[in-house]
Parts: sequence; structure tokens; C-alpha cells
Amino acid sequence: MEAVEISKNFWKNKKIFLTGHTGFKGSWMSLWLLQLDAKVVGYAKDIPTTPSLFEELNLEKDMQSIIGDVRNLENLKKHITQANPDLVIHMAAQPLVRYSYQHPVETYMTNVMGTVHVLESALACGNTRGVLNVTSDKCYENFEKPEGYREDEPMGGYDPYSNSKGCSELVTSAYRKSFYQNRNLGLASGRAGNVIGGGDWAQDRLIPDIVRSVMSNTTLEIRYPRAIRPWQHVLEPLSGYLSLAEKLYGDAKTFSKGYNFGPLQHDHCDVEAIIKKMNVSWQDKIKYEIKASENNPHEAHYLKLDCARAMSELGWRPHWSVDEALKQVVDWNIHRMSGGNVREFTAKQINEYVGQ
Repeated sequence: MEAVEISKNFWKNKKIFLTGHTGFKGSWMSLWLLQLDAKVVGYAKDIPTTPSLFEELNLEKDMQSIIGDVRNLENLKKHITQANPDLVIHMAAQPLVRYSYQHPVETYMTNVMGTVHVLESALACGNTRGVLNVTSDKCYENFEKPEGYREDEPMGGYDPYSNSKGCSELVTSAYRKSFYQNRNLGLASGRAGNVIGGGDWAQDRLIPDIVRSVMSNTTLEIRYPRAIRPWQHVLEPLSGYLSLAEKLYGDAKTFSKGYNFGPLQHDHCDVEAIIKKMNVSWQDKIKYEIKASENNPHEAHYLKLDCARAMSELGWRPHWSVDEALKQVVDWNIHRMSGGNVREFTAKQINEYVGQ
């Protein structure tokens, strides 16, 4: 399938205020926006991992990078109003399920009040035409059903992370109805999860854990081998966010709503299947053992998305199969481990994705 077309003419010289720009997804988004000739102002509290994709891509030289916390309303509002952007893309988050069990207050403060602060601050910008809040596929009340969740189903979440993303969606809905639609200001949300790609170094995520195990020649321990997730390359939801933001800018009334971005149903796989598929590209270098424990915190078994709305209204389609996505991840890591130019290779994968 062809990837959704992203208009370079639209993005050229558009000023974008991007929160969470130093993270894994934020770094890929920053590079793509720069390749589209957008003017990017990033706002994030820190460099979240070591190694850091943001640093390895050397993005700071091509964009304005502000270190600040979305939990600080006064500071955020100062910087966002100074930028007075055309569009706001809110990606800053505490993104980890297991971390949220250990730090629930931080998780809710960042993911819920951080969203409130971004939406409140954007209202003070005279030039802003739209805000996109990036949440998660885990925002839905999970009934462990095999069918994909649709955008109109109840928000929920068992663990603090998932629940905080459901809360963020509810905040977005309330701000849309109470403040944004009165101003004809676009406000949408993008829901995706289990994104994979080169440069993800987060703790307690499957693909980074696999990469670390290969690099250190150690055996990977798997907690939930049968857990089924909507795995997709990071460029898939990012293409959806860009397409949605572009349409939101031109027609706030039509596109101010939530959208799912996930793989086709046959690309939903369990954890062990992902490892086996990845091993095909990595010549069986991944060694693993299943180590389930009753002490592991709760995580959902089934989680699938219905993406019919994005397909019909945005013209968005998943472009890379899960096998191709995993091959791209392995290729990226092999290139990096061999000492290749990370930025050039990352840009090359973006160009391959869009067919350039």
C-alpha cells in the first residue's frame, strides 16, 4: 500500500510547537518536520534516555530546543505564546506502563495536567489554528475483546499510565466543547501505541530490550509472551498525525475528534511472534527465555484498534507490514552499530516510507 501523501507545500515555513521533541517519537517527528521545511520549536523537560536519538540525530542545530516541563503552566505558556505557532503537536508524556506503577503522581501530573497546560496555553496564541494531542491506544477501557476498539468507545485504563491517557482524552474532549469550538480552533487527538523503530532506548519496552540484549550478547527475559499488541513502525502513526494536523488546520469543524492509527488486523502479533520475526532479519542473534511471574504488574492481553475512521476521513493507510517494520528496525540498528551516519540513515528511511 502507498503511504498517505504529506504535502511539503503545506508544511513549508509553518511554525510548529512540538512538545516532547527529545523523545523517541518526538525525534522522528522533528526530523520529518525539518525535512518538510517546517520551522520547529521543541519543548521537553530533558533528554530522556542514554543513548539519545535526539542527540544522535543532532537535531538541536536545526530547530529551537527549549528545556521545560509541561507541568509548569507559567513557563510553558510563556514559550508557546512567544512562538505563536501555526500548529501545536503535543507529544510530551510519561510513556511507560511499569514506571507508572512506581510513579503514579508524576504520571498523572505529566499526562493529565500537562495536557491541560498545553491546551490552556494554546488558547492564548493568536496565530494558532490547530492543536493535536497525541495520546495512546491504551486510553480505552480494555475489555480484552478480540475486535479493534473504535474512537467512540469508553475511555478507561487499568494501570496509571493507560488511565492517564484516557483522562487526557477526556480533558481534550472537554476543552474542545467548552473553549475550542467557540473559537473555530481545531483540536484533535491521535491514538496509537506499540510503535517501533530505530533509536528507541526506553526501559521496559520490547524492541529496546531486544536491541540491548543483542548488543550485550545476553539472554532476553520475556514476561508476557502471548500479549497481543498493534505493532507498527513509528512512521505509520507519525504520517497519520501529520495528515490529521494538515486537515485540522484547514477544517477545524470536520476534523476535531479522535483518530486511531494502527496496523491491519493480520499484523497484530503476540510478543513471542515479534521476536521470532525479528530474528529472521537478525540472523538468529536474539536469545530469549520466557520468565512469567505472578508478581508482574497487570498488563492487558488483547489490544487492537479499528482504524476505519482514519482510513475513510484522512485517506491514511498502514504502509509497512509488521515484517517490513521489523526489518527496518534491524537495518537501522545494524547501521548504527557499524558506525554509520545515523541521521542520514534515519532520513533515508523516512524517504523510503513516503516513496522518495
